[in-house]
Amino acid sequence: MRNANYMRAPDEEEPFKIGDRVEVFCDHEDNEGQRIRDWLKGTVVQIENKLIAVQFRENIYLTDGWMVPDRILWFPLDSANVRPYVYRRKRSDPLEEIDLDSLNLF
Repeated sequence: MRNANYMRAPDEEEPFKIGDRVEVFCDHEDNEGQRIRDWLKGTVVQIENKLIAVQFRENIYLTDGWMVPDRILWFPLDSANVRPYVYRRKRSDPLEEIDLDSLNLF
């Protein structure tokens, strides 16, 4: 059996699970290859007692300028730099956009 030290009750629910999509505030490259510091989508790949690992598809950088070769950053579980990813694309029904009264079908 795995020996684990808990700082809180073990029945508390974790804020993230492995495979969850999250956004992280970090240094990365934009579409033109310029380095920026902004929110970037990633995937939770590992959760430890106090830390969460997030992997990205884009190149990411440490604040001192070094590129992270495996594209994985570790954060505390309660970090303000990690938030759940909210899908922004809203699928609308194209038929709702047509004003049937203005078509003068009759």
